[in-house]
Parts: sequence; C-alpha cells; structure tokens
Amino acid sequence: MVSTNQNWLEQVKEEVLEPDLPICDPHHHLWDLRPERIEPRYLLDEILVDLRAGHNIVSTVFIECGAMFKVTGQEALWPVGETEFVNGFAAMSASGVYGSSRIAAGIVGTAELRLGARVAEVLEAHIAAGGGRFRGIRCSATWDASPEIPNHRTNPIPDLYGDHDFRNGFAVLASYDLSFEAWCYQTQLPELAKLARAYPDNRIVLDHCGGPLGIGPYAEKRDEGFSEWRDNISAIAQCENVVAKLGGLNMEIVGFGWHERVSPPTSEELLAATRPYLEHMIESFGPERCMFESNFPVDKVSSSYLVLWNSFKRLTANYSAAEKERLYHDTATATYRL
Repeated sequence: MVSTNQNWLEQVKEEVLEPDLPICDPHHHLWDLRPERIEPRYLLDEILVDLRAGHNIVSTVFIECGAMFKVTGQEALWPVGETEFVNGFAAMSASGVYGSSRIAAGIVGTAELRLGARVAEVLEAHIAAGGGRFRGIRCSATWDASPEIPNHRTNPIPDLYGDHDFRNGFAVLASYDLSFEAWCYQTQLPELAKLARAYPDNRIVLDHCGGPLGIGPYAEKRDEGFSEWRDNISAIAQCENVVAKLGGLNMEIVGFGWHERVSPPTSEELLAATRPYLEHMIESFGPERCMFESNFPVDKVSSSYLVLWNSFKRLTANYSAAEKERLYHDTATATYRL
C-alpha cells in the first residue's frame, strides 16, 4: 500500500544533500488500518521506502501512536501490546536482512500515568516486552478550548501536567530510568515548564517544537502566536532536564497549508516557512539539547522524507561538523541510550 498523496509528492524531485551525514530519526510511528491518515498503513515495507530515499538513516526511535493495543486482560496493560508489536519489527531490522538502518532501536510507549504509583506494573511490563529497547513513556496533553483545534485521541484533561495523580505517576518514571515524551500545544508550555522544574531528576523530551498553532482562532493572529510561542520556548529551555525535537512543523495544525497546494513544497520553501521556529529552538536549547525528527508518516501530508531532511540540511549548511553531529545523531542517541 502506498500513501494516498504519493503522486502529489512525486511532483517534487531533489538530489539528496549531504548523503553521508549519519542520522538518527528519533520520532516516527508504525501502524495499520488508519484510513484517516495520508499513509493508512505504515509498517516495515513502508518505512523502508522512506529510509532508502537517500539520506543516511542509521537508526530510528518509535513513538507511541495507539497501535495494536491488547483488547483482553487488565485494561491498564493494554498499551503493552504496542510495544510487543513494535519490538517484533525492531528485531527483524536488527537482523540486518533489511539493510543497515536499525528501525525502532529505541521504543517509546504509553501508559496511564494518572494511575499514580500503580503505573509501575505497566512500566515493568513495557520493559519486559521491549527486549532491551524500551526507553520512555508519552502521555499527550494536546488540548485547546477551541473546537477548531483537535485534541489528542486520548481526550486529555486541561492542565494534565498539573494533575496530582498524573504527577504521582510521572515521578515513577525516574526510578526506571525512563524519559517522558511531552506532546503539548504552545499554550500549554508554561504547564510543562512547571512540571520540569518540580521534577528536575526526570528527563523530558519536548516534541514537535512545542506545538505552534496556526489554524482556527490562531490563524489570523500568527505574529502574536509566534511571539507567545517564542517566549514560552525561551522559558522552558531554562529547564536543563528538557531536550527538544525539531520537527512536526508540517502538520496541518501549524497552518502552513502545504497539503492544500497543487504541488508540494520544495525543501527551500519548507525552510523559508519553518526557519524562524527552528532557529529559535536551536538558539534556546543549543545543539546539545536539540534533535531533528521526521514525525513520519504524519508529516508526510506535506512533504516527502527526502525533501523534509533536505530542508533541515539547508538550515545547517554552515554549521560546524560537531553541531551537525549533535543535531542529526548524537543528541538523539544519547537521549534514548542507543
């Protein structure tokens, strides 16, 4: 099965920039039977097509997406089915039969942290199912009062990061050396900063440049929204236990509208739109706490894998070799202990 916008994406063809630069892609998903997505099926065959586009992807990290949960047994343990599912593909990739890229070398699953201390049983089950690859938990908090902004599939409560029960479960992660993957909107970054300051021993990974919004009520006040986002990013970057992912800016919610065009954007066009966000992230966190991500196949709604990574490489064309090593590989492999 191919993506439903494959013919559209193929209108833009580019040469791969810096094809030898080692990359760890620290954020992608695997799923099947998702008709609402551009790529309804994204399993081993599909991700291999993207990884073989020409960039030097040496390893990847899978991030939870609600795929293949169990449907029997204790409900709190249902998400462990996703870890079992992904670890199978990771083992296939580790055999070398499918090439040198190590797919899902790290696995981030999910658990209901509002279980408090009782979440320990779920974490232990994930670790056992992960075959030595399990690295963390994501509980998405994306929520907005506007009905025009999509809330996360799990219907999070407002101010999830301040919830007493959630914090009790969050605290348990550190004792298992597991990171916390934070997916929230720009308006929720102050809540995440409070959480990070309250638990300095917990490692937090900020997804998708902190969730800038550009649709619905945010569409007509983009400059104001960017200023709010910029200030909130600067503040949370002061928390040394937070590292950041640079990507996710081509989702529909950011408001660039690439998917509505007759032809997809080139890497130059992508960079022109996303440069202010990416540069502020790097200036705020530094290369040692930043990592580029694909967010595939979600961002495939706007760009091919080849063009997306080309846009990042255009941004860093004049960066030092050491800075590139951190942004494309070393920050990710250190964060996820690959």
